Formats: sequence, C-alpha cells, structure tokens
Amino acid sequence: MDLKKLLVRSISGLLYVAIISVCCLSGTIGISVLATILACLATVEFAKMCRENESRNIPVVILDTVMCVLMANSVYVIPLIIWVACLIGRLVLELYMENPRPVKNLSHSLMAQIYIGVPLLLMTLIPVMAYMTLDDKWYANNSSWTMSFGPFLLVVFILIWINDTGAFLAGSLFGHHKLFERISPKKTWEGFFGGLIFNLIASALFCYFGGEQIPLFQGNLGFWLGLGTTVTIFGTWGDLVESLMKRSLDLKDSGNLIPGHGGILDRIDSLLLVAPAVFVYYLCFQLISVF
Repeated sequence: MDLKKLLVRSISGLLYVAIISVCCLSGTIGISVLATILACLATVEFAKMCRENESRNIPVVILDTVMCVLMANSVYVIPLIIWVACLIGRLVLELYMENPRPVKNLSHSLMAQIYIGVPLLLMTLIPVMAYMTLDDKWYANNSSWTMSFGPFLLVVFILIWINDTGAFLAGSLFGHHKLFERISPKKTWEGFFGGLIFNLIASALFCYFGGEQIPLFQGNLGFWLGLGTTVTIFGTWGDLVESLMKRSLDLKDSGNLIPGHGGILDRIDSLLLVAPAVFVYYLCFQLISVF
C-alpha cells in the first residue's frame, strides 16, 4: 500500500473512531444520533447491494431507511408506533409497485429491519442497561455521569476494534490454518485466537483500571472476560455473515463511503452481531447474579 493510500485510510479511520467516541460519550441524545446515522447509511448501502434496479425502488429504499431509523430508536414508544405504521405501509406499497418479484423485494426490506434495525436498537439499549445496574446512591455522588450513559457502549466498540487489530496482527504473522476458507480465505484460526487473547487482556484492564467512568461490574473479572470472549466470537461471526452476503453478490466491499475502508457495513458488520450478543450476555449474567 502506498503512503497516500495509507494516509487516507488512517485519517478516515481516525475520523470514524472520533465520531463514534463523541456520540457514545454525549449521553442518550448522542447515542440516538449515532444509531440514526448508522441506520441511514447502512440501509441505503444494503439496498444498493441487493437491488438490481435502484431507480425503480427509490420509494422503497426511502421507506426502508425511515423504518430502520425508527427501529433503531424504538427504545422510545413513539418511534415504535410509527415503525408499525410504516411496516403496514410497506406491505401495502408492494401492491402498487408492480414488481415481478414481490416476495424478493419484501424479503430485502424485512432483512434490512432484522439485520440492521434490530441490532442498532439493542445497541442503544446496552448503555441503558448499564445505567439501570447502578444504585441510586452511586448516582447521587456522581451526578455528572448520569447525563452520559455511553462509556460502557464505547468499551464494546473498543473491544471490537481491539479484536480486529489482534486478529489481523496474529493472522499476518502466524496464520496458516484457515478459519472459514469458503467465505473468507484470509481468516485463520491463529488470527481468531490472537484477537481473543488481545480482547481478554483488554477486558482485564478495563475490569481493574476502568475507574469511575466504567463502573459496571468493576472488579468482576469473570464478567469482563466473558464480555471479551463474547465480542470476539460474535464479532468474527458478524464479519463472516457480511462476507457471505458480499461473496454471494460478487462484491469486494459493501460500498466506498469510508476511503480505504470500504462501506459502512464493512465497518459495522461485527457490531450487528455483537450488539445483540452483548445484550443477551448482560441479561443472562444479571439473572445468574440474582440467583
């Protein structure tokens, strides 16, 4: 890779990280803005990947995008109600589209809701769950943090990035045994375990040195090591799922939105499986803690 491409890739990557960090640390409004931006960009990109005749489906793409944005913000009641109305409207709209393959068209729309909208909704719920864990006494003494529920969500993003970095380094240096050659020939078992080791180390550091900014289960090493493992496993699966879709559509990248990094789906593919997995992991850990 030449220096110019490396510089462009580095700058766009840093900008992407900065935007996510600022949104995560800006409270519920920032997280909602992040979910909205990701939903808009990812849904439009997903539609371009799947639909052959883009111009004919512009109304559908717009409606799908609106629905994904509403789904991503359905932690609030009003967006959920509007989403239900839009879903009915989407089904009715197909009656008037005169599309020769209505089932395929509807499948793309509903897949966007499941693949993009639902995970982003669960992403917005992750910091809410972290907020609900802490007792009222802690909040009374740390009122400035109550306006920003996002440090734990940012940690989830950081673990995804650390896993990707560790997997790349270990795979490049030691990779020989293919992880899933049919879908992603470059991924190796050495890379997978490298990412896992990096994540376990990072999780242990967050456990003991997260401080007051990351109070969730502070000092509970079991919770944090389980979190790091969950992010690694489901982050890898998320990457493979998107690779499967791109391979079936003969695409190298999902788009070209982020210079040097491909499309937005290429950047959040891990998140789309990690967010639901972390949500379920957290709930399971809470139930185990109760009993």
